Amino acid sequence: MIEEGSKRGKAMVEKRQLFMEMRAQNFDVIRLSTYRTACKLRFVQKRCNLHLVDVWNMIEAFRDNGLNTLDHNAEINVSRLETILSSIYYQLNKRLPTTHQINVEQSIGLLLNFMVATYDSESHGKLTVFSMKAMLATMCGGKIVDKLRYIFSQISDSSGVMVFAKFDQFLREVLKLPTAVFEGPSFGYTEHSVRTCFPQQKIMLNTFLDVLMADPPPQCLVWLPLMHRLANVENVFHPVECSYCRSESMMGFRYRCQQCHGYQLCQSCFWRGHANGPHSNQHQMKEHSSWKSPAKKLSHAISKSLGCVPIGEPPHPVFPEQAERPQELTHTVQPKPVANNMNDTMLMSSGAPTPTKSVLESPSRLDEEHRLIARYAARLAAEAGNSTQQCPPTDLSFNFDANKQQRQLIAELENKNREILQEIQRLRLEHEQASQPTPEKAQQNPTLLTELRLLRHRKDELERRMSALQESRRELMVQLEGLMRLLKDEEQKQASQSGGSPHSSPSHGAGCSMPMPIRSTSAGSTPTHTPQDCLAGVGGDVLEAFAQGVPRNLRNDLLVAADSITNTMSSLVKELHSVDDGGEDEETNMRNGGDRGTVRVQKH
Repeated sequence: MIEEGSKRGKAMVEKRQLFMEMRAQNFDVIRLSTYRTACKLRFVQKRCNLHLVDVWNMIEAFRDNGLNTLDHNAEINVSRLETILSSIYYQLNKRLPTTHQINVEQSIGLLLNFMVATYDSESHGKLTVFSMKAMLATMCGGKIVDKLRYIFSQISDSSGVMVFAKFDQFLREVLKLPTAVFEGPSFGYTEHSVRTCFPQQKIMLNTFLDVLMADPPPQCLVWLPLMHRLANVENVFHPVECSYCRSESMMGFRYRCQQCHGYQLCQSCFWRGHANGPHSNQHQMKEHSSWKSPAKKLSHAISKSLGCVPIGEPPHPVFPEQAERPQELTHTVQPKPVANNMNDTMLMSSGAPTPTKSVLESPSRLDEEHRLIARYAARLAAEAGNSTQQCPPTDLSFNFDANKQQRQLIAELENKNREILQEIQRLRLEHEQASQPTPEKAQQNPTLLTELRLLRHRKDELERRMSALQESRRELMVQLEGLMRLLKDEEQKQASQSGGSPHSSPSHGAGCSMPMPIRSTSAGSTPTHTPQDCLAGVGGDVLEAFAQGVPRNLRNDLLVAADSITNTMSSLVKELHSVDDGGEDEETNMRNGGDRGTVRVQKH
């Protein structure tokens, strides 16, 4: 009696532990009941380590414990339920690495008490098989489409049509989960729940998936897909600042207002109803579960407009309508543990069922697994009835021939696939080369080559003319210096003959140059170039000579020569620069535009 009392006390403490931890998370501050329910159930799932158990591992555990042979309404006691949970968690620890092992005893105690509190409210100490299957299949990890496929296999008949009475029973059991986390008023069971989900008369698998995975799903089960979305966005990072709490980054969901431009909230602020500025909680918000940079958004929009990305993707793959009941494996035998994935593949090819996750990843592989299991069960049943009979040699040879033909067909298909991939790669390279203009294409155009050759010839000609003019200028400067020396000699002779005349220039005696005469102009007259302006940059001797009283005709000749040289040089430089700019523009046009335009040659 004392031991029973201590066990009951310990069970009560463990029963309250999970709910006390959940209350400490303060989920009740979330104003929306859908998010509140999903967060609470996600907490229970992670606290009991159910998120580490895939739905296919759960199905395998049901089969290992013989639940596939029991009726849905059959009852199992708490001791057997504890045994089933123990097998689930111990198998999980075998799959996990040693550094990520879980506390099996604690996980069993938490989950067992939660299930008893949820489905055994009257303390009978028993649960139905269907209650346990519905709860574990809903709360375990894995994809939602795989869970719904398994649930449909439990509530459909042999022809693959859903039985409304069984779906009603499923809703009764699964809606006890929100009630267990104190969300019963929002998502409790009603008698009209079935017809609100499926007003149709005949429900097949694809219709069942379409309705439960729609956006939005049925109101009574709206928390189920949200719980899976929560699991997918827990580690998603958004490099955006929250408009309310001013946090520079967001984790999880991100919510953008459809009315206020650039107004975004993190999931914590949105769930708690925070708002500031012109934004109101009545505004429509869009939920984002991923982050895309502006460049990625632009490329996605361009690809979508060009038809490279499908506009509407189906929420789930389309499955065959025939009935598939992978969990009803009465005639199958448990395979022996295998050492590696190669043995798993060999067992699959022979028809033996394997619960490994790598084999059961895609829907196509799942379908193949189901067919192999059904074929293997039928073969075992046939061998049990005809144990004394042996296969004739003709059948054996026929099987070998069929396998050989299949291998040859697979090899041919692989070769064809390899050729197609090579052809796609070649076409992609040709398309990239054709879409990028290169200088080689411009060189292949004879018209552009001819015009480019003429431009270069014109440039060489102008450079030669420039060199000739430079040489002429050099010769004229030499002649100008000679004339300056003659003028100096003539002045010295005149100064010696005058012999101290009062009209002699004082600049020669003082050793300094005389100031240059400045010709003033009236306000209304047009200013003319002075000799000093024309001889800007010439040596001081030339300026000094022109400042003295030299003959008028010699000064005019020198001025005309200097003006001619200056004007010729400036015009030549302008022409040369204009031709260089034109040549560069034409080469740029040929590199960028190819043969799209014509080249204009500037005439001088």
